[in-house]
Amino acid sequence: MSLIAGTIVSLPIDREVSPYGYFLTNGMQDVLLHYSELTREVKPGETVEVFLFYDTEDRLAATMKKPYLTLGELALLEVADVHPRLGCFLEMGLGRQLLLPIRELPELRELHPQVGDSVYVIMEHDKQGRLKAKLAGEQDLAPKTFHAPTSWKNEWAEAIVYKPLQMGTFVVVDGGVLGFGAIGMIHSSERSRLLRLGERVKVRITHIREDGRVNLSMAQRKEIGRKEDSERILEYLQERPGGGMPYSDSTAPDLIKQRFGISKSAFKRALGKLMKEGKVTQKENWTYLVKPGAGEARKPDAQGPDSTNG
Repeated sequence: MSLIAGTIVSLPIDREVSPYGYFLTNGMQDVLLHYSELTREVKPGETVEVFLFYDTEDRLAATMKKPYLTLGELALLEVADVHPRLGCFLEMGLGRQLLLPIRELPELRELHPQVGDSVYVIMEHDKQGRLKAKLAGEQDLAPKTFHAPTSWKNEWAEAIVYKPLQMGTFVVVDGGVLGFGAIGMIHSSERSRLLRLGERVKVRITHIREDGRVNLSMAQRKEIGRKEDSERILEYLQERPGGGMPYSDSTAPDLIKQRFGISKSAFKRALGKLMKEGKVTQKENWTYLVKPGAGEARKPDAQGPDSTNG
């Protein structure tokens, strides 16, 4: 039996060598079980179950501590540290970290995980046989996930990003006691911002697909969102000098997103609600508060639309 890093094996204790620890053997190869890796008292001749790994000097070593995953297994691990050139170091339950190499991470730095995020990974060997992590893909996650129940429709849930893309963000929606959860996607139009790998995000289930996966949104349902968005716009106008703002139905979508954090269509719905209620009016690509008892709102003294400090 060869000794392979990343596996859990049962080996007899051959001898104790102070001040290091105990040497285990399979008859052909010895491996050190350091004193710091014990979880109870042991003695020579006893057989112990250990996890094998490479120490900081690239020597095969053993620990009686239990890892969160073993070679070939998939697990959700927390990011313990981030290195700008090497990648992310993940907590694996042994008091040491597992490297998720930089080449596994998205090209955009803003999509990289942060400390405290959690990523779905599989433990594997690098070319030298040392342990490392690779990102779990859809084919890895699918067997661990389940079909979302129809009762989820329009419910809110927590999800973890496993694949961040410009066109959409792929996530695993929490399944509670059911395990990993269900696979879902947040289309870019349903996202208030880019989401990074490993980020936990609150989402609304908008559609249950026939394959059991779900379409998601970060926004409230339109009728709820319209009310909240209109209140936000109204508050913004009330804080503006003269009650006017350089945003209207004709404002570019990216400026709307930058200022209010909502889509152009959501902005137009909210404005339509306020105009129908007689609370605002538009003139020359500006929007103004309608003051009770006053005539048409007068444009405040300004040099023009101010999209940077408005």
